[in-house]
Amino acid sequence: MTNNITKRLMSCYSGAVFDVLREKGITNCVLPPEIAPLDPSKKVAGEAFTVSGHLDLDMDPHETLLRWTEFLSKAPSGSVVVCQPNDHTIAHMGELSAETLHFKGVNGYVVDGGTRDSEFILNLGFPVFARYKSPRDVVGAWVPDSFGENIKIGEVEISNGDFVFGDLDGVVIIPSNEAQSTVDRVEDVMNTENLVRKAILEGVDPKEAYLSYGLF
Repeated sequence: MTNNITKRLMSCYSGAVFDVLREKGITNCVLPPEIAPLDPSKKVAGEAFTVSGHLDLDMDPHETLLRWTEFLSKAPSGSVVVCQPNDHTIAHMGELSAETLHFKGVNGYVVDGGTRDSEFILNLGFPVFARYKSPRDVVGAWVPDSFGENIKIGEVEISNGDFVFGDLDGVVIIPSNEAQSTVDRVEDVMNTENLVRKAILEGVDPKEAYLSYGLF
């Protein structure tokens, strides 16, 4: 079922996903707008694998790399890694790490922090959503400290296994117990929107189209 939801989400767009969650009374579900796709043409969807970490400028470089590669080993295929680094000074994703996650079948990476080696990642085609870019990496500076635990990005609480969907407009978090019904409803909404669009292009007044279909 997880793979089916992920595949169907990839045919959606974030505006419709948010609209449906709003119908359900869930409005605190959009990550801060500064978290944007490195490649604007890329979408990302899948179950969240949550990671948090912290800055430690006194840590041995070898130890930081051991801890970082431990994280890469843990990230499951089909997931979207969602990272709260608790730091806005360095890059928390780079060339070799992106290629490793891509090779493992991870669907993408969302971080409330930075990324680097952008040209390589763009050429690789691995979806990365980040706040900023920086050439400075994690070595001797940052370590992950928890996996699969609840994290918070902006005002959004994210649990391991929640669904993540991101596109050019931003990243939406879908609670795991709402994922199936949300995708079902999003597909209905998009089909209805197509009918509204068709009616308007055939000359129906926009107000009348809205009153006829209940969507705009």
